Amino acid sequence: MKKSLSLSMAVIAASMSITAWSYDGTHCKEPGVCWEPKPGYPDQVAGSKYDPKHDVNELNKQAQSIKEMEARNEKRWRNFTKSGKFVYDVEEIAN
Repeated sequence: MKKSLSLSMAVIAASMSITAWSYDGTHCKEPGVCWEPKPGYPDQVAGSKYDPKHDVNELNKQAQSIKEMEARNEKRWRNFTKSGKFVYDVEEIAN
């Protein structure tokens, strides 16, 4: 028990020293804004190797699926107000 306690204390002490070592807080632009890029990181990301180059179609997939979901819900709601019966499957709803 004593050995595991001393081992865990050593691990905690090591993690605290690594955290303190990773940032010394000396290069802050203003109080609370102390982020610094790693050496070699470009000033402008666009066009560099760090540019994620997101595909516009991939970014719009969620917005498109939400529009489709809202259209299905609108169709369900209109059918419910007309018939008083909720039908989940939109293909079963007669236009």
